[in-house]
This record gives sequence, C-alpha cells and structure tokens, in this order.
Amino acid sequence: MKATRKTLQFHMLYEKYKHAVPLLVYGIIYMIWFLWLEKNITSHYTVIHVTLDDHIPFCEWFVIPYFLWFAYVSLAVLWLFFRDKDDYYRACVFLFTGMTVFLVISTLFPNGHHLRPSVMPRNNIFTMLVSYLYSTDTPTNLWPSIHVYNSLGTHFAIVRNRRLSKIRWLKTGSLILCVSIILSTMFIKQHSVFDVVTAFIMAAAMYGITYKYDIVTAYRTRMRARKKATPQVN
Repeated sequence: MKATRKTLQFHMLYEKYKHAVPLLVYGIIYMIWFLWLEKNITSHYTVIHVTLDDHIPFCEWFVIPYFLWFAYVSLAVLWLFFRDKDDYYRACVFLFTGMTVFLVISTLFPNGHHLRPSVMPRNNIFTMLVSYLYSTDTPTNLWPSIHVYNSLGTHFAIVRNRRLSKIRWLKTGSLILCVSIILSTMFIKQHSVFDVVTAFIMAAAMYGITYKYDIVTAYRTRMRARKKATPQVN
C-alpha cells in the first residue's frame, strides 16, 4: 500500500515537473561538448579580429555584469519553469538553438582571439576577477558570443511574458543588465565585436522563429490536433 502511494506521488510529481527533462538532458549534453572543446581546441584556430576591437579600451569594472549573466539567465529560466510553461519552452527553444549552433561552429570551425592584455594595467579586485576568469576560460570557442545571445534571449523572454512585462522596473532593469553584459564581453576582452554582431543576427532570426512565428504554439497545436484525431481504444 505504501509502495503504491509512493509510486502515485512520484508519478504526480513527474507529471507536474516533467518539462524539466529537456533542460536537464540538454544541460548535460552541452557541458560535455563544451568541456571537450575547451580541452581539445586550444591551438590551430582561426583568429577572429576586426579593426574596431583595437579601439575598445580594457575596462575591468565590466567583469561584474559579465558574471551576473549566470544569475540573470538562470533565474529567468527558473521563474518561467515554475510560473509559465509555454514561455519556458519558448525560452528553451531560443537558448538551446543558439547554443547548439555555437557548439557546431566551434567544432567545425575552431576560432579564438588575441585580445586579452598580457599584463593587467591595474591591480584591484576587478582585475583579479578578470584574471581568474582568464584562468578558467580559454580565449577560444567564441563565435558567436553565447553571453550576448543568451542575454538577448533572456530579455526577450522577460518582455514577452504576460506577467513580467507588466513590471516596469523589471523590464528596465533587464534591459540595463542585458546591455551591460553585452558591453562587458568587449570591454573585458572576452569577445570580438564580430562575435557580438553575429550573436545579434542569430538572436534576431530566432526571435522571429520563437516569438513572431511562435513555433512552440504551432507545435503544441499540431500535437493536440493529432491526439484528437487518433482513435481511442477502449
């Protein structure tokens, strides 16, 4: 009897949160693939550089929004996971697609840059954080910038959500943080302007697919119609 009750409880819990499965599965695949790239692609890569890169100064203060990216994306996805399943799926489609394109490009077209300063121009807590970042993240596998792409995707998810879009301070704060993160990728010399621009282009294309065409709603509508059309066996 207890076993049956526990099985029923587990089934109910699974049905309630089964939309976590794609996130967990993709997260594992992404981390394994990305860590393989970081370990194996450290030389013999195409250097990405544009003239504008040389005119952007190094500014260690931007390391703060750069690190805030992790909380920004995670908290937005987590909120959608619990409060709005449809927009959660839209966010996942947007983010996973861009991240997969990034992995494929990095695998087939190894790339990197030589923008990082060889010596820190100052000694403070922010340059220490940048040095730590440099020690844990190689200057390879950069194009397009996932920091930029996912920041845009997170902001889109917030402003397109029916409830979150009504909170003015949240929309404004999201925009400020999104812009700050995008700028940070260039000011702490993590990305070339080329990485940033191409991330914008990819995000614009995915915005149309995810929110204008609304591929999630179209897919779920087709699945519901197919389910209704399937004969029920008694």
